[in-house]
Amino acid sequence: MADIEQQRPVLVVDFGAQYAQLIARRVREAKVYSEVIPHTTTVEEIVAKNPLAVVLSGGPSSVYADGAPKLDPALFDHDIPVFGICYGFQAMAGALGGTVAETGTREYGRTDIAVSGGLLHDGLPATQPVWMSHGDAVTEAPSGFEVTATSDGAPVAAFEDRARKLAGVQYHPEVLHSPHGQQVLSRFLHEIAGIPAAWTASNIADALIEQVREQVGDGHAICGLSGGVDSAVAAALVQRAIGDRLTCVFVDHGLMRAGERTQVEQDFVAATGARLITVDAADTFIGELAGVTDPETKRKIIGREFIRSFEGAVSDVLGENASHGATVDFLVQGTLYPDVVESGGGTGTANIKSHHNVGGLPEDLQFKLVEPLRLLFKDEVRAVGRELGLPEEIVGRQPFPGPGLGIRIIGEVTRDRLEILRHADSIAREELTSAGLDGTIWQCPVVLLADVRSVGVQGDGRTYGHPIVLRPVSSEDAMTADWTRLPYETLERISTRITNEVADVNRVVLDVTSKPPGTIEWE
Repeated sequence: MADIEQQRPVLVVDFGAQYAQLIARRVREAKVYSEVIPHTTTVEEIVAKNPLAVVLSGGPSSVYADGAPKLDPALFDHDIPVFGICYGFQAMAGALGGTVAETGTREYGRTDIAVSGGLLHDGLPATQPVWMSHGDAVTEAPSGFEVTATSDGAPVAAFEDRARKLAGVQYHPEVLHSPHGQQVLSRFLHEIAGIPAAWTASNIADALIEQVREQVGDGHAICGLSGGVDSAVAAALVQRAIGDRLTCVFVDHGLMRAGERTQVEQDFVAATGARLITVDAADTFIGELAGVTDPETKRKIIGREFIRSFEGAVSDVLGENASHGATVDFLVQGTLYPDVVESGGGTGTANIKSHHNVGGLPEDLQFKLVEPLRLLFKDEVRAVGRELGLPEEIVGRQPFPGPGLGIRIIGEVTRDRLEILRHADSIAREELTSAGLDGTIWQCPVVLLADVRSVGVQGDGRTYGHPIVLRPVSSEDAMTADWTRLPYETLERISTRITNEVADVNRVVLDVTSKPPGTIEWE
């Protein structure tokens, strides 16, 4: 497999959908490489990428409204397979001469469609549930298209022109609420567009190793190791590529959870044999965060101090080689595709929050970044880690943010507040593990509302303590998430232990917000 950057992609055109990145992930689940591009990308730019196919996403607009994103009909002059979803389906129909209108029957949520033929739904139930979200509908398919499904609110709920490798659906096949959606999307990719299933963990790993080897050449690199799966897999990939010219640097910024420094120093080194240097920087980080309450400012401070810590570790990394003129030019990071997307990079999306390793980096960065995972989703990273032989203790670890507990304290970060949160977090993790729930949840952020106090009663006396928030979530890729329905008995044990054992905490609350509208972390 060639360099990932040179792969012929399936391009997902983002018309402002909530789930454009999820569509890209579903394409990859079908073992086909995909990327998200903004709807402002011109047809010439699309053709220049030599895509295997184009998928048109959903979006919040009406296709015939003033200012709505437009689809250039010239896209269909280049023999590129195209698949439309929801808004993209309607835009596709309109661009090819079909009719889109407001039918007066809106469909939102679970909806049954009646299948009447075609390849997309071949062998699937004649009546099946799908997830709809539309007010307008395609009322007449373009010439040459076979209508293959209908619903009460969509006279044309799916169509196909297999000769031209064009198809689409009114519903959202990318969400789990459409139980046959992955099969439908895979049918388009493999059977209509004729794309082989070649995007596999072994191929990805080989391509990434070669990509890093070419980028770094004979140079030296350091890797910012957090102990999480992303940085661990990135480090393992780079080590395969350049061997002992990689040194991992673990920055103990004082914002870690209980026991994590020991876990990083023991588990990762045992698994990879990589050289690891630990930098004690807690005083610096906590000092720089003093008085800071704005979450974006926190992230940028933490990102800046990470880089300063790495720069300070260069002399230790080089050791005796420094006298021979060697330099460390490369910094390895475990940046993922969702990090880039949420930081406003690459797709024309809004900056939801600056990830410390993307939007939080200082402008005077002295290193060239090596980010082998930048185009991967979390499940792909885990698959690559297993392919590289990393143990499940590392690969299966629940995500933990690079800024650590610094973004789980709502308010100023102080040593006392860190100790409160660290203790509460350790209790929650211990009880979730004891209940056998580690494999059920994606992660469970524990948040301290440091600037909030509430009245309580403990030991027959009045207290005025902090609330602790439990945020258990289920997700596949962190782009969307739902709160995890934990057993009441487990929640009760966590609450009882935290309020009894953690000083200055007298209330435990449960966050039951999905993503969207919330994000997984509070800051």
